[in-house]
Amino acid sequence: MARPSRRTFLKLPPLGLSLFSLASTGKLRAAEPVPRRRSDPPVIHSSWDDLLDGVTSLTDWSARRAVLKTRYLELLRDDRKPEKPALNVEVHETTEVEGQYRRLSVSYSVEADERAHAYVGIPLHLDGKVPAIVALHGTHKDGMRMTAGLVDNPDNAYLDHLCRRGFVVIAPEHFVSGQRIPPEGSYETGRFYKKHPEWNAVGKFTYEHAIAIDVLETLPEVDTTKIGAMGHSLGGHGTFFLAAYDERVKAAASNCSASFFRHNKGVEHWARDHWYVYFKQIRAGLLAGDLPPIDFHEIIALIAPRAFLDVSALNDGDPLTQRQRVLMLMKIADVYQLAGKPENFSFYVHGRGHSVPHESRALMYAFLEAHLKPASATRTHPVKG
Repeated sequence: MARPSRRTFLKLPPLGLSLFSLASTGKLRAAEPVPRRRSDPPVIHSSWDDLLDGVTSLTDWSARRAVLKTRYLELLRDDRKPEKPALNVEVHETTEVEGQYRRLSVSYSVEADERAHAYVGIPLHLDGKVPAIVALHGTHKDGMRMTAGLVDNPDNAYLDHLCRRGFVVIAPEHFVSGQRIPPEGSYETGRFYKKHPEWNAVGKFTYEHAIAIDVLETLPEVDTTKIGAMGHSLGGHGTFFLAAYDERVKAAASNCSASFFRHNKGVEHWARDHWYVYFKQIRAGLLAGDLPPIDFHEIIALIAPRAFLDVSALNDGDPLTQRQRVLMLMKIADVYQLAGKPENFSFYVHGRGHSVPHESRALMYAFLEAHLKPASATRTHPVKG
């Protein structure tokens, strides 16, 4: 008759204590309890502390901010941008969408010999002027159409979602996508750099996104004091680049917006030698191990005290790099605290990878509503009866 198996029960140590340890023999044995003592919370130090190094007052921050803004504009090569032409907005098509909003296909001048394209959504049932959003798409060859919900994943149909929430929305087409794809293919920047060898792609798209705000300001339905921006991936970092560049952006929400310069094993991707080249002029420095004199924490801090939300995933790229993002965001929060507007800064970190899941979209839309719409639009009410 088979002998019944023996079960061994371990006597567990108190909660919070180490359960096992390895003896010198390599065998697992019960560990000696290690008592825990009460203590004050330790100060968290990180490499991102240079953002406020030596800054103890708003006056100090104002001086630091001026230096950072100059460095940022130099990174964009903003002094190499062309003279802005008259807008000359043209409406090419108007469509009513499910009785909710009008969608306009428009174009407008961004350079003397170049026009940009965008969809503009205007809710049909408005009571006065309303806030407006610049909605920026990711790296998709038909990004403008995707943002309108006409192709690909409807999770990315920001224009449709936001118009249904009562915002006027402009969804500009990235300058190497959609109707502006160069002969070499979508997101090829070679022709751009031949035309503008001293400028760069980030300077170009940031400049064009600021012109999209100019278009919004021509619309009688728009409250021009309540302009926001949001986007995912390429549109995510485009969002904070724009908000740092143009103070007309009063609230911005950025989703999965790429890794910064420091602590980034793939930092050279910010200055590739082919395809989409963000910052061509910093390539030699990156290959030599030298980073630009400004990084993302300093660029995002330029948005303060205006509202900013960062949404990111710990598993969107190198895990250690993405964990650095949390430390970076904590330091940016200190800037908002110093500015007296801690409520204007938020971040949300998840494990859903490079995506725009339901909870991220809901948070971004709610954040924009909370900071751009009147308090009555988001206020709760007691239940009667």
